[in-house]
Order: sequence, then structure tokens, then C-alpha cells
Amino acid sequence: MRLWVSLLLVTLALCCYQANAMVCPAFVIHTVNFLTMPMWLFEKTLKIFNAPADAVQAKFQVKQCVDEMHGGDILKINAILVRMLPKCL
Repeated sequence: MRLWVSLLLVTLALCCYQANAMVCPAFVIHTVNFLTMPMWLFEKTLKIFNAPADAVQAKFQVKQCVDEMHGGDILKINAILVRMLPKCL
């Protein structure tokens, strides 16, 4: 490894040690909505992001796959996300 890469890693380790892994509450809420809302309602909430049409279409394709998941799996993921939320606030 080159010397500057090692120096960069040491500098980041010393200067950025206070970084944390807290999840943004808006992201958790959006993800819970993504998992639990019906497609027609999620489509309305997605419009607030003003995303490109290709990105919206890709999100809808993923949403269709998620809608085919077993309900118990969705509830497990939802419970984990909701449990993380109080730590984020």
C-alpha cells in the first residue's frame, strides 16, 4: 500500500473517531412505508422526492417484489426498523 493511503487512513481514524452509525428517522419511516403501504398509496408518497422517472420506475419494480414477500418476513423487518428508531432520535 502506498504511504499516502496509510497516512489518509490514520488521519481519518484520528479525526473522525466521533462518527456514529445513527439512522436518519426519515429513512426509517420511508422504509417502513415502502414495506407496508399498498402500491397506489406509496406512489403518492414517492412524488415528494421529485426523483427522475427511471428511478421511480426502478423503485416500483422493487416494490412489486417486496409485495410478494411473506407477511411474516415483512413484519420482522418492520420490527427491527421500529426498534432502531428510538435510538435515532
